[in-house]
Amino acid sequence: MASLLEVHDLTKSFGGFSALNHIDLVVHRGERLGLIGPNGSGKTTLINCITGVLRPDRGRIYFDGEEITSLASFRIARAGIARSFQIPRPFRSMTVLENLCIPLRFAAAVKMRSTELEAAAREILELIGLGDKATASPLDLTQIEMRKMELSRALASRPRLLILDEVMAGLASSELDEMLAIFHILSGQGITIIMIEHILRAVMNFSQRLVVLDAGRKIADGSPGDVIKNPQVEKAYLGE
Repeated sequence: MASLLEVHDLTKSFGGFSALNHIDLVVHRGERLGLIGPNGSGKTTLINCITGVLRPDRGRIYFDGEEITSLASFRIARAGIARSFQIPRPFRSMTVLENLCIPLRFAAAVKMRSTELEAAAREILELIGLGDKATASPLDLTQIEMRKMELSRALASRPRLLILDEVMAGLASSELDEMLAIFHILSGQGITIIMIEHILRAVMNFSQRLVVLDAGRKIADGSPGDVIKNPQVEKAYLGE
């Protein structure tokens, strides 16, 4: 299987604290990858380096064969990497539909008319299950609807690699299943997905492969069944 994202020897420190230690990671095209680890393990730092929010101290990052290590965040987004955030921050003065038109306009390779932007936004909202909320204010959305909107905004940038950063935190069990069904649909459309998640039921259900970080180091990489039985993983989560 061909790789889409490659991370080589990635290292990042903050003062005397080493957040990432020589991380190597390969994500294949179309893969559903789970990225897990205790709080402070380096997951968010890794994603911030991949998306251009942070610059690594050493190492290289390649996307679709092109090095992106030093690219600005907006160039990485236009290359095809999008992320959703645990805490949605929509434009509150705009409707749900208008919130999607902004990243759609940003991602478009050619200038789109307003009617084309609106049609594309409505298509995404229908896919995610927010078709009837297009004219609603973000302030009127429920928690799961707000998470869906955050996901929709990430999809509006037309990603080939979608990074889900704890998008299911705080959701009820039935809502988790609803979100997982959407993620499987997106995967079926060919989008490569990295899921960062503390809810093991969700990440085990979704992932074809798990990567585990602990104290800035990669301690496991393999099938979910094998990784979860790894003594180092058990120690990282449960202690001695």
